[in-house]
Amino acid sequence: MIRSILLTAMITASGNLFSQKLKPVSYQDGSQKLNGLVTSNAGKKLPGVLILPAWKGIDEEAKTAAIELEKQGYIAFIADIYGEGKIPTDNESAAKSSGYYKQNFQEYQKRISLALEQLKKNGAVSDKVAVIGYCFGGTGALESARGHLPVAGVVSIHGSLGRDQSRKNEALSAKILVENPADDKSVTPDDYNNLIKEMNEGNADWQIITYAHSKHTFTDPKSPDYNPTMAKRAWNHTLMFLKEILK
Repeated sequence: MIRSILLTAMITASGNLFSQKLKPVSYQDGSQKLNGLVTSNAGKKLPGVLILPAWKGIDEEAKTAAIELEKQGYIAFIADIYGEGKIPTDNESAAKSSGYYKQNFQEYQKRISLALEQLKKNGAVSDKVAVIGYCFGGTGALESARGHLPVAGVVSIHGSLGRDQSRKNEALSAKILVENPADDKSVTPDDYNNLIKEMNEGNADWQIITYAHSKHTFTDPKSPDYNPTMAKRAWNHTLMFLKEILK
């Protein structure tokens, strides 16, 4: 009983913190309403980071990342990829929705581009912007580079590395950091090797960091895959990368 009360109190406190630190931003893709979140330092002229959430849409991991990035002096904006009324409620619907955007990558790139516009409207310096993404969002981070979106760099955090091999490898100007869990069963050796080939043929500035004893969602405290040691290292690597390219 006491444990239940404490857990409820923690969830309530967490929700209150997010509501104080993150402000809703509504924007459009045609007739589709999108609902993002921006940090409370919006309006200042600062470097900006776009956060692409995992496959169920905006979650606590994305919100926590935004608040932590604000502490580091960045304006952070969390993108809404799916849109109002289309947020997945379970794993099956999340797989279907995220799979649609992976297959229709140009639509994914468009939704990311619209979110980048909102980040800049909220004060981010246009030539000091990066994208980070978790899981499905990590795929989006790579698509930001592939789509030649106006960003200095991208970070894919346990993202899907596979791509339709009928797509041609092109020049990649954004700097790329891939944070890959060693025991991620969703990433095959071919996915890994093809990504390296793509980045090399694109003459990209790239780096892959592999985290030992880590499964797919190793950075998410709510996941059974959570590895606190490796999650902390991954976050520090993200901050180091962002500092290098944005400050």
